[in-house]
Amino acid sequence: METLIAHPKNKEQLTALKAFVKAMKIDFKTEKSPYNPEFVAKILRGVEERKSGKPGLKIDVENMWK
Repeated sequence: METLIAHPKNKEQLTALKAFVKAMKIDFKTEKSPYNPEFVAKILRGVEERKSGKPGLKIDVENMWK
């Protein structure tokens, strides 16, 4: 058999997916993300800002360890 990994985008999709899998009598397990949701949101926000052209934080590597 194969293993399928689904990535629902919101709680509505997650609920519908779980209901479908239960209705089909398919065994499944859920796992929480090991990452802090606030940290993930912060990283994703930074990625979006860079895509939109907003300048990022510049670090002076010469003085980084001083």
